[in-house]
Amino acid sequence: MNAAQKIGFTESTKLLIIHADDAGLAHAENRATIQSLQKGIVNSYSIMVPCPWFYEMAIFAKNNTQFDNGVHLTLTCEWENYRFGPVLPISEVPSLVDENGYFFKKRDKLAQNAKAEHVEKELTAQIERALKFGIKPTHIDSHMYSVGAKPEFLNVYRRIAKKYKLPLVLNQQLFEMVGLEMDLSDFKDELLIDNVFMGEFKYFEKGELANFYATALDKMEGGLNLILIHPAFDDDEMKGITINHPNFGSEWRQIDFDFFTSEEAQSKLKEQNIQLITWDEIRKKIYKD
Repeated sequence: MNAAQKIGFTESTKLLIIHADDAGLAHAENRATIQSLQKGIVNSYSIMVPCPWFYEMAIFAKNNTQFDNGVHLTLTCEWENYRFGPVLPISEVPSLVDENGYFFKKRDKLAQNAKAEHVEKELTAQIERALKFGIKPTHIDSHMYSVGAKPEFLNVYRRIAKKYKLPLVLNQQLFEMVGLEMDLSDFKDELLIDNVFMGEFKYFEKGELANFYATALDKMEGGLNLILIHPAFDDDEMKGITINHPNFGSEWRQIDFDFFTSEEAQSKLKEQNIQLITWDEIRKKIYKD
């Protein structure tokens, strides 16, 4: 039984969430995310609570509840010259930060240093901060899929989802795509996404990123599908943030924005009989709200 069937659809129904990661990261990211929701076919996004531009996106989320939004649980910060750390005082979660008080750049450093109790404390604080701003999250997901760095962190992720009655973004294929060896056999009771599509550097390098997305829509199969994107504008702000980081860099993010606000993308949904669904709709089916 696929995920579509588990939430009341037929096996062949092509359900799709087009999800924008990293809202709150930067002003350029926020502007592009908002426009993708308002003018494009993006129907879900998640917010990075620890980031400097969280406030701008939190106000938007609070005032635009018609759009699906989640908390993009953050434990790492991959950028060279743009750094941020926990929302909690460092004294409360010292194992989550480097010598300068910022999140580690890579998941392996997180796995080597972080204590599961600090992970749970910080991720809970990020959700609580969003709630205090008046945001009503529809799901949780993970920046850089860092909850997959260790089994203990993944169990924290599941506990938090159940505590707040929120769906969690989880898929074996997704972990494999980012190089994580994580066995999800113990998570069969969770609603696991059937198919995940996310751009890879090989497509970007060849100038074929937009073609990858078009093909994903053309060949989409029945079940619960997720396309993960990172819309932003290729301006000085994003170029500064993503310096020396071509994968998911500012040019990449501009392509994401351009394709998913295009008429081509809109027409493909109709041509392929793809039905958009939100995490909020899924949440209500799981928790019977």
